[in-house]
Amino acid sequence: MAGGCAELLAMEERPWASATFSGARHTITLRFHGSADCETADGFIETLPEHEFTLAGLLVADAQVRAVTYENRPEPVMTVEAELLLLNED
Repeated sequence: MAGGCAELLAMEERPWASATFSGARHTITLRFHGSADCETADGFIETLPEHEFTLAGLLVADAQVRAVTYENRPEPVMTVEAELLLLNED
């Protein structure tokens, strides 16, 4: 989804459970460098919430962008924090 051009800055996994489901909440932080990669980031931000994921044994119950920062250094840099709620299908 990120076009292979993002730098993974951080990844965190926290257990999650409700009365009927269990799984984990995953937070990832990606950095995109340069105009072309920032355009890819825009596409990632736009498509993430509705993307159809295929993960064996898991269901993506929610996917959202939590934060976006944009810096205009000598070249543009965009940092995107996304969160996904993955539920176990068993």
